[in-house]
Amino acid sequence: MNVFAFLKSLDEILYEVVSWLLFYPLTLWRVIRHPLDMMKRAYTEVASAGENRFDDALSPPLLLLLTILVSHAIELSMIGQSVLVREQSGLAGYIKDDTSLILLRMVAFSIFPLVFATRAVRARNAILNRHTLEPEFYAQSYVNAPYALMVSIASTLLQVNDDTTKMIAVVLGGTSIVVFLAFETVWFRREMNLSTWRALGHVLRAYVEAALALSLVAFLIGGDVGL
Repeated sequence: MNVFAFLKSLDEILYEVVSWLLFYPLTLWRVIRHPLDMMKRAYTEVASAGENRFDDALSPPLLLLLTILVSHAIELSMIGQSVLVREQSGLAGYIKDDTSLILLRMVAFSIFPLVFATRAVRARNAILNRHTLEPEFYAQSYVNAPYALMVSIASTLLQVNDDTTKMIAVVLGGTSIVVFLAFETVWFRREMNLSTWRALGHVLRAYVEAALALSLVAFLIGGDVGL
């Protein structure tokens, strides 16, 4: 690679990263305001395989990834280094710095959209493969981003040594879960043409499965991964 090609590549990377400063808050705000519409958009654009996908918004996985980084920054500013980095017992010994912690949280935060996407494919009575899973995963990544942010903030607030702050954390976390389950139920009901109760059943099953998987990860490392 010559110098000019390298500079051109660097220019494109710089523009892409800087554009995140604009499109991250815009995309997150759109998801918060119109979660079902954004989920539908993600599903449709991925399923259609168009060339100009998400040209005016961040892609769902990227939105989720940046949300993890924002959540981590909030934790660092409020309570400092995570206990997972400080503790070196058991499998937590592999988490030696913030980079490895962020990688762990990327996996942990991806559990929910993956499990819900798998459940959505099943609810559509479709064959589970990479092609059918991808649009569902993208749709779920959008709605999981604000949910993950709120629950992560609640988890951080719980570590503050103040009763009022802990109460706020409980209310914030509980409200986030209820709202998340409500939107998921509406999504399953509309998109899969299910009754409200059947949709709720699918959602609760997916949530329990995802929560158990996440709890297993937390148990193995002997701490809280941030959810």
